[in-house]
Parts: sequence; C-alpha cells; structure tokens
Amino acid sequence: MDVLVVDLTHGGVKIAVELEKLGGFNNIYAYDIYNTLKKDEKQLLKSHNIELLDVFEDNLNFKELLVVNPVHSPFDIKSILNSDEVNIKDSDEVNIKDSDEVNIKDSDEVNIKDSDEVNIKDSDEVNIKEITHHEAVKLILKKWKEKLKVQDIPVIEVTGVKGKTSVVAMLKEIMIAKDPLILSSLGAVLYYDNKELSLKENISITPASILETTDLAKTIVNPKDINKFPYNSTIFESSLGVTGLGDIGVLTNIVENYPIAKDTSNAKEAKEQVFNCDIVIIEKETLETYYHDKLNSYTSEEFQNKINTFSFDDKNSNLFLNKVKYGLNKTFIDINYSNIKTKAGELISGSFSIETFAPGPHNVANVLATVTTALSLNIHEDFIKKGLTNFKGIKGRTSLKMKDNFLIIEEINPGINTKAIESSIKMIKNLEDYTIILGGKYGVTCEEIDENKVAILLDEFIDRYNVKKEEKVFDLILAEDLGNSISKLMKNKVEYIKDPIVAQNLAISNGKNVLFIYRSNYSQINKR
Repeated sequence: MDVLVVDLTHGGVKIAVELEKLGGFNNIYAYDIYNTLKKDEKQLLKSHNIELLDVFEDNLNFKELLVVNPVHSPFDIKSILNSDEVNIKDSDEVNIKDSDEVNIKDSDEVNIKDSDEVNIKDSDEVNIKEITHHEAVKLILKKWKEKLKVQDIPVIEVTGVKGKTSVVAMLKEIMIAKDPLILSSLGAVLYYDNKELSLKENISITPASILETTDLAKTIVNPKDINKFPYNSTIFESSLGVTGLGDIGVLTNIVENYPIAKDTSNAKEAKEQVFNCDIVIIEKETLETYYHDKLNSYTSEEFQNKINTFSFDDKNSNLFLNKVKYGLNKTFIDINYSNIKTKAGELISGSFSIETFAPGPHNVANVLATVTTALSLNIHEDFIKKGLTNFKGIKGRTSLKMKDNFLIIEEINPGINTKAIESSIKMIKNLEDYTIILGGKYGVTCEEIDENKVAILLDEFIDRYNVKKEEKVFDLILAEDLGNSISKLMKNKVEYIKDPIVAQNLAISNGKNVLFIYRSNYSQINKR
C-alpha cells in the first residue's frame, strides 16, 4: 500500500518521516499543497526515501492508497482521481504489506494487526482510505501509548474553540507533582525532578507537534531505567480536534462554529474527534447543541458511560456551578458534582469550593472544565484546590499587571474572536474606570476574525453606555491592523492609534485603567 501525506506546512513532514520509520508501506509520497517547504525539509524527506510532490501528479499508478490529510484541508483525492475516470472504492480496512502490525480501519478506531499481503483490486479500481493528521499521530504513537498504559501514565488531550491553553495551564498546577509533559500554544515543557525544562518555546499545536514533544522529552532527560519515561503524566493541547490517544479528552466549548477547509467542514465536525478518547469532558450546552445527533444515535451504555459534562447552571450536568463571587485577583467558586466517571471506573459525587484567578464568566467556564478533568482522573479535592489557588493567570494571555498605580488587564490570544471580546468587556463592572484597547494581527490561526461582527458589537456597547453625549463611559481605542479594519466598519467614530503601547500610555495619562484585548501571532513571543 502507498501513502500520500498532504499538507507539509502543518506538520506533514514529521508525520511522513515517522510513517516511514513505522514501516510496512510500499511508497510514501508527500504533497506540498501550500508550496512552503524549506530546503532542509526537502533534504530530510529525500533521506527517508519519501517522494516529494510539488504539484499533485494525478497519473501516479495507485492501487491501494492511504491518504493522510489534515481535518482542515480542502484537498480531495477522490475528485482528483475521478477526473481521470478512475473507479474509486472506499476501503473500510486497508492491509499493509510486510508490516509487523499495521491495519487501518475506520476513522473512529485506528488499529494495527499482522498482514502478509496487499489486497490488489482490478487495474481500473483504486482502494482508498483517508485518515486525518490526528489519526496518523495515533497510529504512530500506538506502542508508546501501550507502554504508558502499563505504567499508569495518563494522557490528557484538550481541544475547543476557546480556553484550551488556560485549561492546560490549570491542569499543570494541579498535576505538578506528577511531572507532566506538556504541549500548549505557550510551548513544549517537561517538569522533571522539581524543575521546569523548556523543550521548545515557539511550537504549534498541530497534531505533529505531539510527536515532536515526545521526541524532545527523550533527548532532554534519559531516565536511569530505559523502560521508564521521564514524566508521569502528559497534557496535550491540540487544534481542531484530538488524536484519540487520550485517557481523557477535553472539549472546552464551541463558542463559534467557524468554517474550515474552504467551507466544506466546520469546528464542530473537526472537534468531534474528542469522542474517540476513553473519557470525554464536555460542556453540557455544547454537547446538546452541536452533538445532539450523536446523543440520539448512540444508545449503548459504553458511550453514555464515557461522557462527563460541566455547566454553569444546568443541574443535570455531572458538574455545575453552585455559586460564584467574581474578583479581579481572586474569584470564589462553589461547585457540585455527581456521578463523575473516573479513569479507574468509579462514580464519584461531592461538592467543594475553590478560590482562583477567574475574573470573568469565560474564565470560570475554564475552571469548571479543569475541575471535571481532574476529578475524572481521581485527583483528590485538596490537590485540585491547591493547584487552582496557585494559578495566577497566564502571562501574555489573561493576566493582570500594574503600571503607575493603574491596572492593566491583558487578554492576549491568537484565537480571539467576537465572543471572546464580548466576554472580556463584560467582566469589567465599572466601564467608566477603563479604556478598552483592541488590536492585533491577521493570519494568526486557521480561524480568522469576523470584523463585521466585532464592529457591530463595539457599536452596541458604545450606544448602550454612552447615553449622554458629554459622558464617555465606554472609552475605546483601536490599534494595529485589526483595529484599523474594524474602525472602518463602525458607525461610531473611534480613536485609532497604531501602536497599542502608545495607546496604553495615553489611557493611563488620562487616569484610566486598561483592558488590553490583543489578537497575537505565535511568533510574537513578547506579546503572548
């Protein structure tokens, strides 16, 4: 069987190389769909006998083909091959020659078995099986996961439209004693022997980065016992879904079901991969709104017994908010939980209170997801409370700092969208004490921001609060490329200052605190 790895921009090179190391394939091809491949990457592919396709060659003589394509990709192998009137047969099971154990089945379960022969069909028929980059990573790391299971090392995968990085950061504080290996949009980090070891700072959260993170951990620390890992837990943040390796899969929310793959798919469909994990942590409203068909179609106890829901106010969820008292530095949160399914196969119930950094409702929602995850791992309430007490926000994300005795609340995130902006503004009780500065860059993530929606939102805030024209209650400054575009779409005239730091200094000189909402690029480390 041949393999075609599509999209070398988002981790395809790493996946292609690891599949070649896995063995059992006839030929591996890599398609540089975005034409971004660097010279050293081309050399790496060549050294592993992987043939690079700069332009897809539809005359390749495929008989049995495994296509590895990102969930967000518009590439359609069937359309290309059909253009030559090739009869394509969808294959539910593709065997791979000369492999110790490879046999790829349907997308919700990637298994590996012995195979002695390739099933070749008629000359005008092509057997095609497609899997995502996420599923390819699960295939590559199968033996790694089996070793983790023997040593009782949990794998946590976190996805969602918002809150992924915050949930990972809070879980780190709770699980710090378990020496976690962490991948997040803030970097790859290993906690070992009471030390924080940075593996790589500027790293994406594509599925292939999980492969890179596990490889980096091997090179940084060599345990005395070669059969043991230098970590006792793993937490991976992933964009557009998860691999399914997780003992726990967390879907924080779908606050916006944005389109992907040139409108052929969306966030809901991509993140549905979370249900491939052993236990699923999901906001109850997200489950019912976006996956009601799954709830209706799955009647087996096996499915029902893998879901743990959390909610602000739905008392039918497994964990819900009983009471909350917000504060900028510290928020009091009281929760109840009932029949939470644990990794150990137990059902647990109870209630307790937490104090942590969660100045707004969207922050509290992240706390609820985190606590549900920790309880699903049988982590004791005392460790959960202690860890969340130690959480002070994420520098360069949601955090607080002082300048000249004025407070600056920073909401910096590459995935900031309309809902996130609205939530950030609503967490300020006295808007007249603040200047809101909004800015950022484009091309930050696959999910772009809807400037029209943001412009309407900001106009509504201005109209609502600036009732008396002489009183400027909602004080807004727009900055950088994003701010410039939004200002042109607003009906209200708003001040524009290109440099957000200049804008901050102006606000403070006018006696105002600052809410700084900034859509950052991963490469802008100083603003992250």
